[in-house]
Amino acid sequence: MAAAHAGEARRPELRRAVTPWGSFAWGYSDVGADIFVGLGLVLAAAAGASNVAFLFAGIVYVCIGLAYTELAAAYPFAGGGSYFVLRGLGDIFGFIAGWAVLLDFTIDITLFAWSCVDYSGQLAPVLVGSVHPWIHFFAALGLIVGLCALNVVGVRESTAFNGVVSALDVVSETTILCLGFLFAFRPDLLVHNMTVSWPTPYQLMLGTSLAIISFVGLESISQAAQETYRPSSIIPRTSTALILTILIFALSYSNLALGMQPWHPILGAHGHHLQFWQIFPGNADNQGKAVALLAAQVPYWGAVAALYVPVLGAILVLISSNSGVFGSSRIAYAMSRSNLLPSLFQRVHPRFRTPVVSLVAFCGLAAITLIFAALPSLFPGAMHFYARVFHGESGLDFLADLYAFGAATSYSFVFLALIALRLVDPHSPRKFKIPLNIPIRFRSEQTSIPVLGIVGFIGIFSILVFTLMTHPIGRVAGPAWLVVGVILYFIYRKHRKLPFLHSQPHDWRQDQEEILRTSGDLELLDQYHAALKAADERKATNA
Repeated sequence: MAAAHAGEARRPELRRAVTPWGSFAWGYSDVGADIFVGLGLVLAAAAGASNVAFLFAGIVYVCIGLAYTELAAAYPFAGGGSYFVLRGLGDIFGFIAGWAVLLDFTIDITLFAWSCVDYSGQLAPVLVGSVHPWIHFFAALGLIVGLCALNVVGVRESTAFNGVVSALDVVSETTILCLGFLFAFRPDLLVHNMTVSWPTPYQLMLGTSLAIISFVGLESISQAAQETYRPSSIIPRTSTALILTILIFALSYSNLALGMQPWHPILGAHGHHLQFWQIFPGNADNQGKAVALLAAQVPYWGAVAALYVPVLGAILVLISSNSGVFGSSRIAYAMSRSNLLPSLFQRVHPRFRTPVVSLVAFCGLAAITLIFAALPSLFPGAMHFYARVFHGESGLDFLADLYAFGAATSYSFVFLALIALRLVDPHSPRKFKIPLNIPIRFRSEQTSIPVLGIVGFIGIFSILVFTLMTHPIGRVAGPAWLVVGVILYFIYRKHRKLPFLHSQPHDWRQDQEEILRTSGDLELLDQYHAALKAADERKATNA
């Protein structure tokens, strides 16, 4: 027994090497890049109501951001949403939430590697998928392999890479917006486009479900929490800054696009007449590089922007793909440590102290997803078969379908976990608390119900319903991913002789003490001990 404890003590742990700017950069590299991909998809689907779609998704995103801020600061563990749901709702729901977000981060790797090549193709046409599909495919595959190797070397190197590019992009996007609104924005054209190009209810639901793509990525901050020193102080600051930055960018870009260019309808997927932004020269492939095309139309700055925005956009979506590599490996690592996945996934490289097995496994899965997404363009002779499989969607649409499904599913569980943890764990210090709370007593303890948590759950669950209604691939492949995962979960739990639907015993008090101790938040650890002591004294008095 003593030898086992000694071995446990010597087991390599993740290195705390993420600074405050690094924490912001991990979130921005994921969420900030989403507008580069989501803008074109939403404009194509929601037309004159694109800003409304972004507004609805943005309100939900603010609630999501506040929920993650409270949870990640209170429970700074690498599992993120999966760990929160595990603690709040139990093992089976923790697995489902983790498995859904694993789908999201795996698609993140593929989707943004794909989009990186799209943006690069703006300056190097040889990379354009519709012209040279095999070059496009191998370029994206090479990026996935390279990012896997980078993350095996270490989080410090990945964080430094993200930080530099994130700073450059914040400056660039702010410049584009300022000059665009000063010299190109026409309020009358905005009103005209919203009036004459208002979408059907189906298209608005489709656009809203795609708009949530532009706000996915806050999970990255919580994934890096276990590698962030004093996360209870750093995470609330970085998360709040990220929420405001991304919300402003998403709403501003959608309104700027509607106020710069008129619209015209073309026949889209499934025979629907979709409203495509006229800046797209009739080519749906351009949806993947909408920000670059928008920037090129800005007076005075457009000629310069046309040269550097594709490069900057390509680098930013590349680091978002890098965030997918980082996030998927940390989720698998944390789920393995909680006996939700085999112990193989928690193996840490002895030198670099990174979860090498998880990194290789999910980058490999991302490569398989890339192959499936690229099939229609690689083998156009078999388009009849692929038309039935993909329902007329492009590879980018296919990836977006799965991305939206995974995000909406995992976020729904996180809101439920937020409410549950307020009830079952009122003693853990919450240095940041989501605003608007209703005080209640539960099991003789004073706690509160987060109103914005309820609002956020209703909003994200609505987006999940929209996704299932409007995404042919999402409503089949997404639930299938969950079903396969649950079957594998049951097989693993049977092998380990663990309960299927019930939770294994957890010593959450000891876990919370260890989390606070290793994070450097010793003041919060003292507060936690004081709260537990007071609760124990109340129970003894009542008994």
